[in-house]
Amino acid sequence: MDRKHWGNLQREGWREGDAAAFLGLSPEEAMYVEMKLRLADAVRALRARQSLTQIELAERLGSSQSRVAKIEGGDPSVSIDLLARSMLALGATNEDIARAIGTVG
Repeated sequence: MDRKHWGNLQREGWREGDAAAFLGLSPEEAMYVEMKLRLADAVRALRARQSLTQIELAERLGSSQSRVAKIEGGDPSVSIDLLARSMLALGATNEDIARAIGTVG
């Protein structure tokens, strides 16, 4: 965004910040959200590397394709438990899960 446009937005009351600040998240809450998103990305990447469809992963989980889409999309209704079980269903090790979580900044 150019400076002129940003200046106009600031005059209208817009402020710069991140999602955590906008939502009023504590550092711990922001880290929790980031961890869930990293796990969701890891599930999607692992499924794609194995050339599996969302339907095939859903069958492994005893779930539905739409639930897998929510898992991969980082839907807030998806628990960390389900994210971890999804990775395990794809053959991930505990170390793979830890690596995905360990990338949280």
